[in-house]
Amino acid sequence: MGQLLEQVVNGLQLGFVYALIAVGYTMVYGIIKLINFAHGDVIMVGAFVTFFGLVRGIPWPVAILIGMIVCAVLGVVIERLAYRPLREKGAPRIAALITAIGVSLFLENFASLRIAFGPDFRQFPAMVTRAQWNIFGVTISSIQVLIVSITILLVLILQVVVYRTKIGKAMRAVSMDMDAARLMGINVNMVIAFTFAIGSALAAAAGALWAAAYPQIWPYMGIMPGLKAFTAAVLGGIGSIPGALLGAVLMGQAEVLTAAYLTTDFKDAVAFAMLILVLLIRPAGLLGKAGPEKV
Repeated sequence: MGQLLEQVVNGLQLGFVYALIAVGYTMVYGIIKLINFAHGDVIMVGAFVTFFGLVRGIPWPVAILIGMIVCAVLGVVIERLAYRPLREKGAPRIAALITAIGVSLFLENFASLRIAFGPDFRQFPAMVTRAQWNIFGVTISSIQVLIVSITILLVLILQVVVYRTKIGKAMRAVSMDMDAARLMGINVNMVIAFTFAIGSALAAAAGALWAAAYPQIWPYMGIMPGLKAFTAAVLGGIGSIPGALLGAVLMGQAEVLTAAYLTTDFKDAVAFAMLILVLLIRPAGLLGKAGPEKV
C-alpha cells in the first residue's frame, strides 16, 4: 500500500507539471481555436533561461520569474509575427496549424545552434536542498513539495486573473464570440496577445519545474512534455481550464503507474490509449462541452 501511495505522489508531481503546460494550450484554443504546437518549445526556453539565472547565482524564485517574463514576451512575439497576420487575412485554420509546427521547428533548431543554447545536454542545478520526509509511510521529497506548491499558486493566480479582473472578463468574452466582443469595444488583438503571454509564462514555469524534477535540459526537451500536455488538455476537454487540470493529473497517474507496475515501454502507449478510449465515449473530453456545428 505504501508503495502504491508513493507512486500516486509521483504521478501528482508529473501531472502538476503537465497541468501548467496544458492550461496554456487550452487557453489559446479557447480564445482563437488554435493548437499552438510551438508551446512545447516555450517550455524549453523557460528551462534554459532559468538555468542561466541559477548558474549566475540568482535565487531560484527570481530565476523562474525572469524565465516567465522572457517567455511571456516570446509568446507575444510569436503571436504577433506568426499568427496574427494569418488571422487578419482570414487564412484557413490549417495554415495557422502548419505555421505553428514551423515555429516549433524553428525554435528547436535555432536553440540547438552554438550561438544560442547549443546542442548538448546540460545538468540543471538544484533549486532547493534535496530532502525527504516520511509521512504515514509515504516518502515525499522537497522537489515534489516545490512542484505542487508552485503549480497550485500559479493556478490560483490564473483563476483570479480570469474571473476577477477586467482583462479576464474580456478574455471570456472573446472566447465566446470574437466578433461580438469587437463590437462591444474590446481590443481583441490585445486580449489574444495577453492570452499568449499568460500561457507562455506558465509554460516557462513548467519548464523550470520539469528541469528541477528531471535535471537535464537540451533544445529538444519540450517535445514530449508538450505533446503529453496537449493530450491531457484534449482528454479533459480542450478549451476548459478545469478540464486541462483534470486531464493532466490523470495523464501523470497513468504514466507513472504503468511504468511502476507494468513496464516503462508501455507508459506512453497507455497514456495515449486512455485518450482514445475517453474520446470514443466523450468526444468533447471529460469536462468539455460539445458545441453546435456551423453549416
